Amino acid sequence: MRDYFIRRLLLIPPTLLGVTLLVFLITRFAPGGPVENAIMMARLGESGASLRGDVNRGALSSDQLAQLKAYYGYDKAPLPAYVHWLGKVVRGDFGQSFRHGEPVLDVILSRLPVSLTYGGITLVLIYSVCIPLGIVKAIRHRTVVDTGSSILIFVGYAIPGYALGALLMVFLAARARWFPIGGFVSEDWADFSTWGKLVDFAHHAALPLTCYCMGSFAFLTMLLKNQLMDNLAADYVRTAVAKGVDFRRAVFKHAFRNSLIPLATHFGQSITVLVSGSFLIEFIFDIPGMGLLGLQSVTDVDYFVVMGVLVLSATLLLLGNILADILVVIADPRVRFR
Repeated sequence: MRDYFIRRLLLIPPTLLGVTLLVFLITRFAPGGPVENAIMMARLGESGASLRGDVNRGALSSDQLAQLKAYYGYDKAPLPAYVHWLGKVVRGDFGQSFRHGEPVLDVILSRLPVSLTYGGITLVLIYSVCIPLGIVKAIRHRTVVDTGSSILIFVGYAIPGYALGALLMVFLAARARWFPIGGFVSEDWADFSTWGKLVDFAHHAALPLTCYCMGSFAFLTMLLKNQLMDNLAADYVRTAVAKGVDFRRAVFKHAFRNSLIPLATHFGQSITVLVSGSFLIEFIFDIPGMGLLGLQSVTDVDYFVVMGVLVLSATLLLLGNILADILVVIADPRVRFR
């Protein structure tokens, strides 16, 4: 099994090469790239943040156009340009953001703590609620508790997170003014005491976290419930109960551990969501996270940022799949990967 995980780790670099090469070629041949955007801004009397000293008002000269193409790597053929970009990435240089005028790595690192905060809290809330609720629903199947909770979680599951966010924003933030309209924290957050900072963050995070968690509650709860019910009906559990094992012990000692395998798989695959977040929810609540950064970089044709976000997301997805396999082995030692 050790050889299996070593092979999985060794497959990460070629997989990243394939993914980044494909997206890089798409950005090269897609219309409306950064060069065209800079030309349009120059004609409108503006200039890119990185070329403010070189681009004058009006049309670009041939020298300025050549300099602009060289800056974005458009003076090379697609494959040599990709090799040049990849060599810089290996050295930790993801390029310069056209929109922000800063290194791509600095832009990503400035947004990463926001997404990690929301993603980490979301995972803790989801699993701390779904696991106990799934156990109760499996044990109390077809009771009032099971039926009532199913109605609530499926109503929440039927409403998309961004649609729920828009409703909460309109009715609870804009009209009732119970919550802030948007943002991660208040502008004067640094002046608050420690308790005041926590309260202010919780005040801003209440609505976005509700949208983040709502859709996953139903899926994980019903997944655990169905798995636990299947294991409770299995022969090994009924045999244990027939031999005098307490029902509570049979549930948590035998059936529950085997029911954690699908949740372990889901947890490993949630690592990407932990960082990338939801660009629609972040857009609605004006949260400066990775999701909103990815959306803005695509709409602003900021391809260096697009590639930087892609490398981070793809790496986390591949590592998350390996983590899922490790968690499956921990949940069920009988599993053997070959």
